[in-house]
Amino acid sequence: MKIKQADYIISAVGPAQYPTDGLPEIALAGRSNVGKSTFINKMLGRRNLVRTSEKPGKTQKLNYFKINEAFYFVDVPGYGYAKVSKADKEAWGRMLEKYFSERTRLSAVVHLVDLRHPPSKDDVTMHDYLAYFGHPVITVATKADKIPKGKHQSQKQTIARDLGLGPDEPLILFSSVTGLGKDEAWSALTPFLN
Repeated sequence: MKIKQADYIISAVGPAQYPTDGLPEIALAGRSNVGKSTFINKMLGRRNLVRTSEKPGKTQKLNYFKINEAFYFVDVPGYGYAKVSKADKEAWGRMLEKYFSERTRLSAVVHLVDLRHPPSKDDVTMHDYLAYFGHPVITVATKADKIPKGKHQSQKQTIARDLGLGPDEPLILFSSVTGLGKDEAWSALTPFLN
């Protein structure tokens, strides 16, 4: 995928703020410190389009990024670690449920998990949640550069087993440092971009 243009558009909290141009949307979901921002930047070949943070839980709205005037990446709030109030978490939950259950332009979801660890309870819940709404899910295991290559296959098998991934469901190993998995991720996403 050749990226000619990538722009931040809006941080939305509800349908009134969603773009109305009818372009397909790819949502990116994952735990607060899984590397969503870094994944987006690497995929788009941009260093700082999406700000990365040392403090998990900085994404609190649906952040829309328009790519090549053809589709959107939608960065959704991370789950798990964010130090926020119960009321804020409940508000995020309602916002996400509305988005995942009602947004007709949502073509697919990239679910990011950390290759170094077995999926957390929250990872499993999110995977089941997305499956419930019937969205195509592309699972991406980040931070592949942080463990020896010899462990990649066993970690991949653990993730596939714990998330209940079928043989036809994509599970892509990814490294924002080496670029591992970038082309594979674009190949998996391409059918959902029209």
